[in-house]
Amino acid sequence: MAGRINDEDVKAVRDAVPIDAVVSEYLQLRNAGGGNLKGLCPFHDEKSPSFQVSPSKGFFHCFGCQEGGDTITFVMKVDHLSFSEAVERLAAQAGITLRYEEGGYNPAHQRGERIRLVEAHKIAAEWYAEQLATSPEADTGRIFLAERGFDQAAAVHFGVGYSPQGWDHLTRYLRGKGFTDKELTLSGLSQEGRRGPIDRFRGRLMWPIRDIGGEVVGFGARKLYEADNGPKYLNTPDTPIYRKSQVLYGIDLAKKDIAKSSRAVVVEGYTDVMACHLAGVTTAIATCGTAFGGDHIKILRRLLMDNGSARVIFTFDGDAAGQKAALRAFEDDQKFAAETYIAIAPDNMDPCELRLAKGDEAVADLVEPRTPLFEFALRQIVVRYDLDTPAGRAAALDEAAPIVARIKNSGAQHEVAVQLAGMLGILDTQFVVKRVAQLARWARDRGGKGPAPTRNSGPQQYDAAPRPMAAGPALNLRNPVYATERELLKLALQRPELVSPAFDAYGIDEFTAEPYAAVRQTILDAGGAEYGMQDSQEYLVRVREAAPDNAVRAMVTELAVEAIMRKTVDEVYAGAQLVTVRRRAVERRVRDVQSQLARLGSHGDPAQLAAVQNELWVLQQYDQALREHGAAAL
Repeated sequence: MAGRINDEDVKAVRDAVPIDAVVSEYLQLRNAGGGNLKGLCPFHDEKSPSFQVSPSKGFFHCFGCQEGGDTITFVMKVDHLSFSEAVERLAAQAGITLRYEEGGYNPAHQRGERIRLVEAHKIAAEWYAEQLATSPEADTGRIFLAERGFDQAAAVHFGVGYSPQGWDHLTRYLRGKGFTDKELTLSGLSQEGRRGPIDRFRGRLMWPIRDIGGEVVGFGARKLYEADNGPKYLNTPDTPIYRKSQVLYGIDLAKKDIAKSSRAVVVEGYTDVMACHLAGVTTAIATCGTAFGGDHIKILRRLLMDNGSARVIFTFDGDAAGQKAALRAFEDDQKFAAETYIAIAPDNMDPCELRLAKGDEAVADLVEPRTPLFEFALRQIVVRYDLDTPAGRAAALDEAAPIVARIKNSGAQHEVAVQLAGMLGILDTQFVVKRVAQLARWARDRGGKGPAPTRNSGPQQYDAAPRPMAAGPALNLRNPVYATERELLKLALQRPELVSPAFDAYGIDEFTAEPYAAVRQTILDAGGAEYGMQDSQEYLVRVREAAPDNAVRAMVTELAVEAIMRKTVDEVYAGAQLVTVRRRAVERRVRDVQSQLARLGSHGDPAQLAAVQNELWVLQQYDQALREHGAAAL
């Protein structure tokens, strides 16, 4: 096994790679105020963004699922990597050479499995591309591309390559780069032959399939020769780094424009993606040998941010297979907040064919939204019935009404029901509307009341209803005691220079909420808030590492990311929080001492009575000083 990565190198990686740059490779981020950014959480399904990133602190936190951490933690969670693998990936991006305390510099065979498989794919993609550009054998592939309107520059832009027809050209090349036979078969680049591993892809045009972070994780291979008995398209099998249902071809190129324009175009093939991008439709993506499904929707939702103006346009062939694909896509339509449309080219041409026949403008015009997907789905149902007869209209209504009833937005549901009545030729529009509403109500009743409405539990909602915290009892943030304690802890984590050194003298018992007391103890165990004045990011890392369990660690991250509840955060504001928390602690102690005096009464031990009376006097004087002089009296 590889040795432990040097701590200084881990810190250098954290400092070198901004967390917002890493996170934005996976989802769209928008301004959340207070220097923070927000987006849809990649770790759970949500309709409104509760995932926040603090670039200045180098941390993220989701107020919905409580996931949180630093840049390394994010990469570990989102790509299912070990700590070492995540550090190695980020170090490679930053150009940092890592040192290993037990094993010197990390030799190739010690690298994490995922890192190794991704590296093998990167080298393979470069090798395939070189074959297409220089090999005489690859002339067949170059002709294939040219006939579809793609020159060498287009091939380079999309990384298209060629796999030679021999049995093991790539396998031998990757062995020479230090990869083992086990790694080559595990990656899907090779497969077992009679005498050992052979190339999986032979004599084919190769499209590298990249994940949303831009790393090559698989290939789509197009048949070129009649002698090839394999399928027309052959994709990488499922591997530790590739699941065809969880990747979208072209997403690495399209993601920024999808996020910027709130629009995505879903096409059916690799050449269609190329044609769209070259025609200026740079939001085009495609599935990789599988139907468009729920995991693909999750990828797009994080980029589209589920705003009401978002558009998803599906392009399908007008044949039976294309219509079937469109209906499958409609089954998941309600998982989008975006409006979904369908675009079918004239003469059933796909975007690649359309570009060849009519040029770039025709492709751009094709993907302008025209027909809502629900309308297309309904027409495919209605056309199968004889609407000239009452029985035909009734049968069509029976099949179509449940589809309309699935539309969650009641206003849209009513409007589509009216349209359905028109399609069917039913003059009594209200009959159709009532029928759809009845079906929708039955569906809700069969499913029970369903989950309670999601409450916006973001950091700004101090007047929200109580919500469970990471540890201890539920905290009602309308309680001013809890609210101030929370604010002081946020200052101690985010702006330690404003509360130090006074904060480090505060006792654990000055924080009445159990989760907050646990965070106060954790800050103490990490060396105190004063340490944060030296290195703010390393300080937060130390505090998280000092947390006794994941619940407290999650609370630390939440408080480190949550916006401070004041636009101008300065010493005056910080001092006010320090004083308020301290005064409440003094008031609680005063009540305790007064209770003790009452118990002692006039018959108590004189010495003990005098000591308690003296403590009460000191507390009262201290409280008066805090009232009159504020933070200066701490």
